[in-house]
Amino acid sequence: MAWRDLLQKSEIFVSPWVGGRSLRSGPRAWTIDGSLPQEYGWYEFNLEGRKATIVGVADPKPESLRFTLVGYLVGDRLVPRDVRVDPDPRNIVTASERVHLIDPGLDRFVLISAGRMYEAGPLIFVQQEMPLGPEADVLNAFLDQKSSVADIANVSPALDAAFRMEVWQRVEAEKRRVELERRRREEEERRQQEERRRQIVEKLGDGEGRRMVAAQDFGEAARAALAIGGAVYLDHRPATRGTEMVVRFRLNRRRFECTCDRRTLRIIDAGICLTAHYNDPDFEEGTKGDTLFSLESLPAVILEAEREGKLVVYRHVD
Repeated sequence: MAWRDLLQKSEIFVSPWVGGRSLRSGPRAWTIDGSLPQEYGWYEFNLEGRKATIVGVADPKPESLRFTLVGYLVGDRLVPRDVRVDPDPRNIVTASERVHLIDPGLDRFVLISAGRMYEAGPLIFVQQEMPLGPEADVLNAFLDQKSSVADIANVSPALDAAFRMEVWQRVEAEKRRVELERRRREEEERRQQEERRRQIVEKLGDGEGRRMVAAQDFGEAARAALAIGGAVYLDHRPATRGTEMVVRFRLNRRRFECTCDRRTLRIIDAGICLTAHYNDPDFEEGTKGDTLFSLESLPAVILEAEREGKLVVYRHVD
């Protein structure tokens, strides 16, 4: 058999796969050909030369892992057992290393071992190790919402670091929970306001509705009332009398100001001369006619007076 035939001979290789098309074991390396696995895990690969193709799922072979590291789990991060200084819990990424393919169901503060297929390769879970003694007390301290394990004997710097990291993450999770609840309440209040606004808009369709709305949202009621006469609402403010509102609006490219009853929208002071100058049985000569009009009808009166050349404006707001 020639040496080329030996090189081309295939073999089955079991390895963890955690992404990418590169497969390594010590100094040997292969490129994965064809489709990749759908999930991280242990797989059988068929090796031919420098190519590897997936065969299927395999049982873990942790004995093939080297460069073993022992430490405490914080989520999927391993805090090395030999750490000497407690790291800042906010620096969990730099103070720990990610572990892949962790067995499900592991509790907090368990001591585990993890290894690599090659130097500087990703850490792969090997097994849970025997506790050193204080782990159960540290877990109880965490469950009791304590912020420190200073009163527990024989807690190593690594275990203390793992505890403080877990506490910090719990506090941060609670902060996020509170923030999400605040946003949820704000969103619900906004939704309710929008619903109230929608109901207001529906009520603004008739005079009775506008007067009902005026008690809750005078600006919207005034805007709708003036629009009927072709005027554009600009602003409003409380008048000297508590039952009155001063309203500014634009009509025919001019600004006007009037005072009206804040609930009935009846005009109290039109800001223009409305003294009777025509024959009306209900409107005697010389009578001030402001109160016979409302925000709905005032714009039409102004336009009529302007067409007839009889408009006299007393409130100058331009």
